[in-house]
Amino acid sequence: QVQLVESGGGLVQPGGSLRLSCAASKSIFSIYAMGWYRQAPGKQRELVAAITTGGSTNYAASVKGRCTISRDNAKNTVDLQMDSLKPEDTAVYYCNAHREVGMVRYDYWGQGTQVTVSS
Repeated sequence: QVQLVESGGGLVQPGGSLRLSCAASKSIFSIYAMGWYRQAPGKQRELVAAITTGGSTNYAASVKGRCTISRDNAKNTVDLQMDSLKPEDTAVYYCNAHREVGMVRYDYWGQGTQVTVSS
C-alpha cells in the first residue's frame, strides 16, 4: 500500500522558516518523482516544488529562491525547506508522488499539513 506521511507544519512569523518532511513507501520512492503542492482557502491546489528521481528540481515562481526541495533515496523522504516565509504562503501543504506511464499519470497524495504564516 502506498503511503505518504507529512510532518513539520505549524505556525511561524513572517520572515521565519519551516522544514516540511514527507516519508514515502519504499515501494514507490525509487521510481516516482516527488513534489510538494499547497492549497489555500478558496484557491486551487498549486505546485510548490518538484524533484525527479534523478534529482532535477522545479519551483513555482512565487517560492523560487525561498524554498529548497530535496530527497533522500536511502531514507525514502522528501523535504521542503521554506525560508523568508510570507503570509501568502499560508496553506495546507501536500506531499505528492507521481509517475507517468505513456499517457497515464499516476498520483499519490499525503493527508496534508497546515502551514500558517502570521504575526
